[in-house]
Amino acid sequence: MTHIYFVRHAQPDYRSGENRTFPLSAEGMDDRHKALAVLKNVSFDRAVSSPYKRSMDTIMPLVEALGLELTLDERLRERDNPGGSSNSHEMFRRRWADHDFHEENGESIRSTQERNIAALKDILTGYPGQTILVGTHGTALSTIINYYRPEFGFEQFLRIIDYMPYVLHCTFDGMQLTDMEELFYLRKEFHGVK
Repeated sequence: MTHIYFVRHAQPDYRSGENRTFPLSAEGMDDRHKALAVLKNVSFDRAVSSPYKRSMDTIMPLVEALGLELTLDERLRERDNPGGSSNSHEMFRRRWADHDFHEENGESIRSTQERNIAALKDILTGYPGQTILVGTHGTALSTIINYYRPEFGFEQFLRIIDYMPYVLHCTFDGMQLTDMEELFYLRKEFHGVK
């Protein structure tokens, strides 16, 4: 069995930088330790992350404590987001109703899902039987869940959009998902990009 522990980033400070470089807020910096505490007894073999600062910074204390090398995978990044009104409930609803829909300069759910699943499949085939920490994002992780559990859609996405950080443990037998368990989340109001 391969164990993947997805950690959706803690609360960012959306006022600083842009999508790739948003740092964690002061609250997020504290909250990441609460999330990582639930993983303190897990023996990780490796760590992989989105290259976005908020994802890396959320898991970095655990990566460093375990002496792991952090591998970055561009495919694990968040959905390309043009900003502005693209993060309204109406836009969320449209994207989840039609996985090919995207606003100008934005990315569809399907495109986000395809690259995140490609990255996950490479992890599963490259490191079978290992335990892997993965730093991720809200929409990116939601598309992964939807791939294995198609009933996960708009309503379920809205439930987890405020979970920052969020820890999800998935167990795989080869490429087959056999179990999914929420281990931890803190509810923080969503203010911007996921």
